[in-house]
Amino acid sequence: MKALLGSRGKKIRQTEKEFIADGIQSVREVLSASLVDAPELISLYVTEKGFAKLEEEIATEILEGAPIVHVSDAVMDEMAETESPQGILALCKFTQMTLYKIKQREAKKIAYFWEIQDPGNSGTVIRTAEALGFDAVVFSKNSVDVYSPKTVRATVGALWHIPVVESVDVDELIDFATAGDFYTIALAGDGSGSITDLPKSEKTILIFGNEARGLPEIAGVNARVAIPMKGKSESLNVASAAAIAMFEVGIR
Repeated sequence: MKALLGSRGKKIRQTEKEFIADGIQSVREVLSASLVDAPELISLYVTEKGFAKLEEEIATEILEGAPIVHVSDAVMDEMAETESPQGILALCKFTQMTLYKIKQREAKKIAYFWEIQDPGNSGTVIRTAEALGFDAVVFSKNSVDVYSPKTVRATVGALWHIPVVESVDVDELIDFATAGDFYTIALAGDGSGSITDLPKSEKTILIFGNEARGLPEIAGVNARVAIPMKGKSESLNVASAAAIAMFEVGIR
């Protein structure tokens, strides 16, 4: 467990396909997830206080059969990454998602993030995509680890309700989009049009860039647009920009 949180955590997570989720919300979602290939619960570690919280907020029939391990507060403090753990940690196993699996699910709205680095941003965009009815979230190579504790926490449970694909380079994405007849939209500050003026498309892929460097020119995209702003700010946080763009596309 501790190894999954340490400096070698990412390598171990990817090798073992395991990660840690903390808190009552994550446990609630993993126990009730209906998504095919959603992360599965391996074991649930709880303190006395944490177990009482589980019994209070989660139905008994859902908890029945869950592999629960009772630990002391001292052990939980050693296991947890947060300074004030809720006394609940879930060890989960994920299935590696691919573009092929996304194709099989007939995804129509996809959000792609190029080299996004901040765990809070990555978790937030996953949560936003799920809330706005997107079918999948895809991250490029050299992006943040989706299954790091901070990212998992920032999804607030959405990770169990929307497919997430990692390590997809731009060329692979464009080939996938072309073959699948997707309309591809790159969001960038230097975009020549507005996200609000694009034609309606049954299948859409939104492409967002790195927090600091933005998005490079991408050959093969159908449109490179910006979000119109009336204030003096020159740019938006990637999570904020993604929320606006996904809402605009999601309501069409």
